[in-house]
Amino acid sequence: MARRKKTNYWTAAHVKMLRKMAGKKSAKAIGRDLKRSESAVRFKAWSERISLAMK
Repeated sequence: MARRKKTNYWTAAHVKMLRKMAGKKSAKAIGRDLKRSESAVRFKAWSERISLAMK
């Protein structure tokens, strides 16, 4: 039987860190800090209506 990967849920603290870093760091750098993939960071930012555009 195949082992299932543990789901890494987004906590309020993770979303707060995402909001703080958005616009200052790239999605790749944010993902590295949060131990998530770049696409996971981009999707969460999109679903929370957070702009990742560098300022």
